[in-house]
Amino acid sequence: MSGHADNRRVLRNIALVAVGSFVFAFSLVPLYRIACEKVFGITLEQGPAGAQRVAGMQVDESREITVQFDATVNSRLPWSFRAAQLTMRVRPGELYEATYFARNESDRPIVGNAVPSVAPSSASAFFSKTECFCFTEQLLQPGEEREMPVRFIVDPALPAGVRTVTLSYTFFNNEQATARVAAQAQAGARAAP
Repeated sequence: MSGHADNRRVLRNIALVAVGSFVFAFSLVPLYRIACEKVFGITLEQGPAGAQRVAGMQVDESREITVQFDATVNSRLPWSFRAAQLTMRVRPGELYEATYFARNESDRPIVGNAVPSVAPSSASAFFSKTECFCFTEQLLQPGEEREMPVRFIVDPALPAGVRTVTLSYTFFNNEQATARVAAQAQAGARAAP
């Protein structure tokens, strides 16, 4: 009799750990955003810079800024992710394009979301992305590698003391979207004759 009670207690504990792990993994992206924005003061942009914001910018020919590119992947995402080049010299006010590459190293389709950040935090208000893979979910099939461009412009009003800006991305597994893709694939397989 006590063996059944012990088994139920162990099973209940395993279920609680599984649910707790799922909740923790699901909350990683919001926690990352809160930590970056509230604790470290790093602004995370949510969408493309509007045409109005970049249309009136004049190129500052007298100045060059070094932009560094950083790419990381959350440990729960079996992807490789890298920047095509580590640095780029840019003139404020001019539009540039940088390229990243992501590859799904797993044997199943996975949806990822990239969370961007700009450092130093004082530069984040002066760094605008007009197009970016971080604006949408990214679905990669097993073994698929994709080129992921980002178009950006550094505002000429960037404080003179800032000579280097780092654009960082961290890719996270979007577990809800990944589960949705898996469910759609299963439904499609069942519907096939």
